[in-house]
Amino acid sequence: MNKTDALIIGAGPTGLFTAHQLKLIGLNCEIIDNLDKVGGQCIELYPDKPIYDIPAVPECTGEELTNNLINQLKPFDIKFHLNQRVEELKKKDNDWLVKTNKGNTFLTPNVIIAGGVGSFEPKKFSPKECEQFEDKSLFYSIKDKKKFRGKIVSIFGGGDSALDWAIELSRDCKVNLIHRRDEFRAAKATVDKVHELVKAGKINLLTKYQMTTVNGSEKLESVEIKHDNEETKNLKTDYVLGFFGLIMQLGPIANWGLNIDKKKIEVDTEKFETNQRGIYAVGDICNYPGKLKLILSGFHEGALAARACFKLARPNDKYRFEYTTTSTNILKRLGKKD
Repeated sequence: MNKTDALIIGAGPTGLFTAHQLKLIGLNCEIIDNLDKVGGQCIELYPDKPIYDIPAVPECTGEELTNNLINQLKPFDIKFHLNQRVEELKKKDNDWLVKTNKGNTFLTPNVIIAGGVGSFEPKKFSPKECEQFEDKSLFYSIKDKKKFRGKIVSIFGGGDSALDWAIELSRDCKVNLIHRRDEFRAAKATVDKVHELVKAGKINLLTKYQMTTVNGSEKLESVEIKHDNEETKNLKTDYVLGFFGLIMQLGPIANWGLNIDKKKIEVDTEKFETNQRGIYAVGDICNYPGKLKLILSGFHEGALAARACFKLARPNDKYRFEYTTTSTNILKRLGKKD
């Protein structure tokens, strides 16, 4: 059981800055995210695209913004629980009991939902036979490419991720690249590189094919694919990788008794608290009159929600507003000398 002053659901920019604000005022917090890395939409959707509306930052990419926010958290000891989703949230006395799909449990008086537009989940293969091999020999993301060395890897997809990994893995693996169309959605330079490796015999390219099933008992042995003209092939393979993009869903949040309208959580504008005491929503997932879907708005919302958490986390203490420029308490928390 993990006990903390506040639990943040979502490790995007708003969630990261909210954690910073909680730590500045002396509260502990932990962060859960469904993705396997920190950054949320900034990393998943536009890591290389420029952002122009961050105060005092004329221009930065999503990746640069995320890295700066992570650096801002370095003075603090914050525990991240990545690659897991909150499945259950229920009241226990004056606290909230939170459980994830990985079996982790948390007890906290404050839950801050900073889930962006919901949880990101990979689009998956249709055949049900794939489920038994998930996270064993069938994957939708890569954490350690070393496991594929010297193996036969069948990659499905036609975007940047599929082609980038086909190029990368072709150095040490036999790669089958399967796409349902002749055209790719990746950058031209990447597509050109793939065709170059196909000519060199490094990549086996099969277009206008889609998966029909996978075969194997204890381990994956082959994958069956079908062409638009009904022709079928059975490819021997050790691993299957699917890169079809991400889908965004509210998921279990919809079952937590919150006021939700058009997939947005209704909050007040004093504390950004929901209709449930001790549960807050900040960032793109929350809604109120005049709401702007800007990162800077999420920072403002997170700062107010963090200070509202103090009352429930420290009921016997009085919150005193302090400036970072003059507060000795804050400077100590940041590891700065007076």
